[in-house]
Amino acid sequence: MLTLTERLGPIEESAAVDTLTLDYATRTRGRFKASSDGGREVGIFLDRGPVLRHGDGLTGEDGQTIRVQAAVEPVVTARLESGLPLARLSYHLGNRHVQLAIGADVDAGSTGLGWVRFPPDHVLEELAERLGARLEHHEAPFDPEPGAYARAGEGGHHHHHGHHHGHDHAH
Repeated sequence: MLTLTERLGPIEESAAVDTLTLDYATRTRGRFKASSDGGREVGIFLDRGPVLRHGDGLTGEDGQTIRVQAAVEPVVTARLESGLPLARLSYHLGNRHVQLAIGADVDAGSTGLGWVRFPPDHVLEELAERLGARLEHHEAPFDPEPGAYARAGEGGHHHHHGHHHGHDHAH
């Protein structure tokens, strides 16, 4: 079994000997066993916290590098006009602590359509429709935004508490 213990951050496809395609839920875990796309048995033993992102590299003591890929999984893509309508939908979904991928359709031309992608959930879908979104239920890679507190290559909440003054860091 290939043991992977170190995160490399984003790497080029050519830098990896194999790929490991994982759904979002699995990419949030730090310890698990899986089979690579090339059929290798791998054991993942990582620090807790950062979510594995599409394109991240993993390596172990033997120096072999595996590249993580986001699996195709069921998602809902809500499309609506960019600007305030998209910001409003993103705010209301994010206020429910939902993981979101946000983007724009490159072929939208002058229509200016943006999208928000999230796991299927009938309550969130109803909210999106009430805010004017057109919904598409389909399968696609799900690689949500890492969050405002994430440092480059990390998905967790990290900041130092070496200061002493009167405010709180609650979210």
